[in-house]
Amino acid sequence: ELAGLVHDCAKQFSNEELIRACEEDGVELTEDMRHAPQVIHSIYGATYARKCFGIEDPEVLSAIYYHTLGRPKMSLLEAIVFTADYIEVRRDRAARLPEIRQLAFVDLERAVYEINHDTMQYLEESGGYICKDSYDTYQYYRTRMQERGLLGAEE
Repeated sequence: ELAGLVHDCAKQFSNEELIRACEEDGVELTEDMRHAPQVIHSIYGATYARKCFGIEDPEVLSAIYYHTLGRPKMSLLEAIVFTADYIEVRRDRAARLPEIRQLAFVDLERAVYEINHDTMQYLEESGGYICKDSYDTYQYYRTRMQERGLLGAEE
């Protein structure tokens, strides 16, 4: 619950402020992250939550950190916050949103895959930048769906 409440705690800052805060607090930003500044609020958010709210639970901090890019083998809490961020009620423009909202309550791992799939598709079609971490997350969950027999090898 705590991770869900504070996962966007650093979203209030501009990209420039976030980059500066990361530099000041020693939070590593890859070139990938700098090319997709919309993800930096999650990267810095874990540090901000620790500094400003005294949150020390590594699971909560990890869920905040990974809620935009995800990662292979996400913990249950990481997957829940990643998915909840995507399906939140204020979001209305994502592809297949009603379907993914329903799926999240039936098969969380598949919902994580579908979110990543749709995100990759959207970024490719719109010419957006795909971070390596996000692509690695997609590839991991794509393989998991193939292992579970939910996707063919060609998908």
